[in-house]
This record gives sequence, structure tokens and C-alpha cells, in this order.
Amino acid sequence: MSVDAQTTTGSPRDGTLAEVALFFLRLGFTAFGGPAAHIAIMEDELVRRRKWLSREKFLDLLGASSIIPGPSSSELAIHIGYLRAGWAGLVIGGACFILPAAILVGIIAWAYVRFGHLPAVAAILYGVKPVVIAVILQALWGLGRTAVKNWILAIAGLACVALSFAQVNVLLILFGAGAILAAIRALSRYRSQKQKPAAGIALLPAGGGMRAALARFFPWMAAGGATTVIPGMWPLFLVFARIGSIVFGSGYVLLAFLRADLVVHRAWVTDAQLVDAVAIGQVTPGPVFTTATFLGYLLRGPAGAVVATVGIFLPAFLLVAISGPLIPLIRRSATAGAFLDGVNVASLALMAAVSYQLGRSAIVDWVTVALFAASAVLLLRYRVNSAWLVLGGAILGIAARMARA
Repeated sequence: MSVDAQTTTGSPRDGTLAEVALFFLRLGFTAFGGPAAHIAIMEDELVRRRKWLSREKFLDLLGASSIIPGPSSSELAIHIGYLRAGWAGLVIGGACFILPAAILVGIIAWAYVRFGHLPAVAAILYGVKPVVIAVILQALWGLGRTAVKNWILAIAGLACVALSFAQVNVLLILFGAGAILAAIRALSRYRSQKQKPAAGIALLPAGGGMRAALARFFPWMAAGGATTVIPGMWPLFLVFARIGSIVFGSGYVLLAFLRADLVVHRAWVTDAQLVDAVAIGQVTPGPVFTTATFLGYLLRGPAGAVVATVGIFLPAFLLVAISGPLIPLIRRSATAGAFLDGVNVASLALMAAVSYQLGRSAIVDWVTVALFAASAVLLLRYRVNSAWLVLGGAILGIAARMARA
């Protein structure tokens, strides 16, 4: 990497592999709530507290993670690992975030196969979810003040929230916002150059330059043709690698792809098993894509769990390795920088819509209202570490359910 690129990114070797590994291992064991919560916790810990990177840089990495397929919060962890400790950090950051969740899901899959039912997690989630909503809102407040640089970006963000509630495709929202903001920026520059004013005022702040094409999908990841109930390891890997290289969006989008491939086309698992797998991926900490770990275990035991996990996450590492070094190039061009600004605002708008939907299911009675309010005050006023709040919420959730029993 050139000196100029290092300056733009914040020097990817300011940290050590040990600190990257320790942070993401802890995050992988404690980050409940899905991608929006993971992103919020990373922002709180790494931007506010540890100052590993600026809020502007964090937003750029979030935007870059949002416009490539795969698990966005895992890709953000991979990006940050690279920024902090170079190429080794890229691998270690992502692996340490994914590994705890994969281990937990593998253990639950073992219990599921052995005992025929899911372990009880409702009490833990009852207390954790309201805390997670407060953590997400704290991140939205901080990141939003940085991302919304002018009234055009503010209008774009509100429009993206509305489109999300209207169930418009996530990719269309992200790329549409970026394209419209880039077009406005390019038109503004064209008019400015044509009129040659002494001191023109741009509609959008200058950003960096767009030479990056979006990462191409990998043709060698085409799914294998196996149609047996118990697949071989290579077809199992290929199916999950293909899914990992094309899926955008939430765990529900992942569910649709998994059902089409594993239930309808190949009959490897049943609908009931698939729903249980997605539920476990969502209620355990870490990335939702560890659903693949559960399914791999059902199909081929521990070895299948490893193969499916590697398959579904490998594209994320490859895509970040390709796209990550290009982010400084994007920021050097005004038009491409405007595109990235639009994607950043759209990403936060989608987070806001998700937090509202999660809040409706998480804040359901006076106990959860109190947990949410107390967490919000402790985060915003006293800056309490979010990991401790999540742990406290889990304990209180268990206690509340036991008191009602």
C-alpha cells in the first residue's frame, strides 16, 4: 500500500493482531441482535471509546460493506481488521468475530440432533432485545450527525426510510441513493465549471473517485448438482459458497435463498429444520449467517458444520480483500465520493427502519420499557460499555421470567 493510501485510510498497521483478535472474539460472544446491533456496538467501542478510526471512515467502511453481497456486519469486522493490522488483521478480525458464534451454533446443533428440540433462549432474549434497541439508537445518533452533511443528504435519508417501510428492495435503495447523489454532484460540478464562478458552493461535499467496479460474482461458485438427502462435502461447500456470494440483506433474505436451494431444489432439509436453523442463527450472538453452521451439522455432522461455515463466509473475505483497498480511490473523486455519501445515508436509513421493527417486538411491557429507557440513559449520559448492558439485560431477563413462573 502506498504512503498516500495509508494516510487516507488511517494507516492499516496502527494496531496489533492481538488487540484485533481479542476485541472481535469478545464481540462474537456478546453481540446479540443482528447486523444493526453489531454495527452499533462496533461504533460505540471502536469509534467512541478506542478511537481506532474516525466516524467518517467508519461510515465509508459501512457503506462499502452494504453494497457487496454477504453478511454486512462480518464484512465490516473484516474491513476494520484490515485497517487496524493489515492483511493478517483482515483474516483475524473476521475469523474471530465469526468463530464464537459458529461454535455456539454448533453446540446447539448437537443438542438439537441429540434431544430433538431447541434449547430455551426466550428468557435471555426478553432482557437483551430492549438493550440492543438502545445501543442501535445511540449509534444512529452519532453516525447520523456525521453522515448527514447537508439538506440533500437529509432528504435522501428520509426518503430511504420511507422506501424501506414500503418494502423496496435493499439493493435498489442503496444503489439508487448513491446514483442520485452522484448525479447531483456531477451536475453541480458541470454547472460550476461551465459558469466559472469565483467561489461556487457545491451541493455536496467533495469525496473520492470512482474507479472501482462492484466486485464480480465468482463463477467457480456455481452450486454442485447433488440431489441426495445427505450431500457430499464438495457439493455442500459449493452450495453455501454460492449463497454467501449472492445474498444481500437480512436473515429473512437468507431464509429465502436457503429454502430455494436446500428444501425445494435439493431436498436436503425440511422446512421445519430450516426455520429452526434460521431461528438459532438469529438468537445467538454474532452473524446470522452462522445458520449455515447449524444446517451443515444436520447434514454431515461436525465436519459438515465446518465446511458449510467456511463456504458461506469465504466470499465475504474475498470481496472485502478486493474492495477494501479501493475505498481511498473512491474518496479521491468528487462524484464517486458523493455516491459513497449516498450509500452511507441509505445504510443508516435501513438501520433506522430495522431498529423500529425490532423495537415493536422487543419493547412489549413495562419491564422492557424500563430496560430500554435505563440503557438509553446509561449509554448516552454515562457512556457505559454496551457489552455490560447486554449482559445485564440477559440476567434481568432470566430473573423476570423466573419471577413470573
